[in-house]
Amino acid sequence: MAKHEGSTRTEDTYQRLRADILGGRVEPGQRLKFPELAQRYQASVGSCREALTRLNSEGLVVTRAHQGYVVTPLSYEDLAELSRARVEIESLVLRLSVLEGDMHWESQAVAAHHVLARTPFQRPDDPGHPCDEWSAAHAAFHAALLAGCGNRRLLETARSLRQEAELYLQWSVSFGDEPDRDLATEHRDILDAAVARDADRAQELLRDHIAHTAQLLLSCATDQPGGAASDPADQRTG
Repeated sequence: MAKHEGSTRTEDTYQRLRADILGGRVEPGQRLKFPELAQRYQASVGSCREALTRLNSEGLVVTRAHQGYVVTPLSYEDLAELSRARVEIESLVLRLSVLEGDMHWESQAVAAHHVLARTPFQRPDDPGHPCDEWSAAHAAFHAALLAGCGNRRLLETARSLRQEAELYLQWSVSFGDEPDRDLATEHRDILDAAVARDADRAQELLRDHIAHTAQLLLSCATDQPGGAASDPADQRTG
């Protein structure tokens, strides 16, 4: 029984800390000290350590010399590399998903989009970030789109890259509020192409979707080098 309770406490600590990181309540670069975490989440140091190990494997926290664990810092260089990898790998995984997915995959993608389309983007008391419910629905929708891919290694790589990108989405005050962009239509168009089994169009739409978001985030990066930020869409032929 004690072992089961310990596992439950570790899972609870992991889920709560993960939600706080993705929800923007724990800032990128912030140190994660065991005593403070234990007090915040009413958990043992062992549970906190296991939670941090899992988050480290997901790319949400990293270890630094003389600092221990910190929330993954955000940087222009890292985002540029991450965006290029996502444009190439995630769009490929979606293509394979469309070609290989069965009726169950299709129904799950439609259901996930239904939830996303009906989830409010922001809470009135926190207009600067997407709300936790929308972020969860957004992640679930994209995960459902990719789930038809039969190549487990590619699928896990795509999921890991998307998870890392969530940090940047949470810390962009402009994401979802661009006057010339309709996120809901982008998601609907990707779904329609996937359900129609148009792998080429689904892949191209997702590449544009990722590149558009990446360009917005790159333009907001505080440490970007001199000159205009490179467009991740230009990297599609590279």
